[in-house]
Amino acid sequence: MFDIGFSELVLIGVVALIVLGPERLPGAARTVGALLRRARTSWASLRNEVERELAAEELKRNMRDTAAAVDPREELRAAGEQLRETADQVRENTEDMGRKLDERS
Repeated sequence: MFDIGFSELVLIGVVALIVLGPERLPGAARTVGALLRRARTSWASLRNEVERELAAEELKRNMRDTAAAVDPREELRAAGEQLRETADQVRENTEDMGRKLDERS
């Protein structure tokens, strides 16, 4: 989080000991520790929530993409068009055969 080395921590500890004194230093250290723990917990919670939201959004996007890729409507339209063309050809052949039979009779 912060880039604080061991020498800086010792300096902060010495200044805190001088300013607070030996009686109040342990209580202040506990208070600072509790505040840091609460801040870390809050940060971790926020990070987890953001990661969950991003994962949910990615899942939704993948579902939309998959649904668009698997959409059978275009295939059904093409099959329907082929079926119409085949039906028209059968109808024409039937009419031609009917005319030829009428001509022979």
